Amino acid sequence: MTLQHSLPSYLKACENGTLKEKINLIYALLEKCSLCPRSCGVNRLEDEKGVCKTGRKAMVSSCNAHFGEEAPLVGKNGSGTIFFTNCSLLCNFCQNYEISHFGHGYEVTDEELAKMMISLQNKGCHNINFVTPSHVVPQILSALELAVKKGLNVPLIYNSGGYDNVETLKLLEGIFDIYMPDFKFWDSKIAERTCHAPDYPEVARKVFLEMHRQVGDLVIDKNGIAKSGLLVRHLVLPK
Repeated sequence: MTLQHSLPSYLKACENGTLKEKINLIYALLEKCSLCPRSCGVNRLEDEKGVCKTGRKAMVSSCNAHFGEEAPLVGKNGSGTIFFTNCSLLCNFCQNYEISHFGHGYEVTDEELAKMMISLQNKGCHNINFVTPSHVVPQILSALELAVKKGLNVPLIYNSGGYDNVETLKLLEGIFDIYMPDFKFWDSKIAERTCHAPDYPEVARKVFLEMHRQVGDLVIDKNGIAKSGLLVRHLVLPK
């Protein structure tokens, strides 16, 4: 599906105060953390850490224009990726093992994260691509509010492993323009063996339905750049 032009949905949410309301609601989930299906119950507001090994502040491993993503995201100038450190799924085959398992990266403030978004936009990136965002949604939204005030106006991508909490996703309606989850496992036994998440197939199916309900099919502009919608990536594992 193609279109000529549309504004990112988060701009309206920021203008009418919905974004601020969502920030408050999602931050409340950190007190007994239930952002993702792990539902560790730790108080991340007090810097306690559960499976994702992330406390009050988000951690970032890198920020750059990425040309290795799917073509509708990359275009001529790249996808503006912000790679978050740590993960709540922790697959044992992760290609970014040093980041997801070993925690290579550094803590960032909301202001620093907002500056990253603006820097990527200023480089001409077609979007801001949050990689592994599931465990740092509150921090992303707080930084987004600051970034909008600095002139952010490109689409946002929620690039996850597909292991998300549907209730958290519902709070994100009207914020993210593009959802790009992985679908890793049909078999719960393999999910248990590789990431200790036997519920992954069931969770991911519900997640995709919610994401599609929010943003619909993928929409691409006349230049071949994705502006909104759902894009699912399938993982193929060797036997």
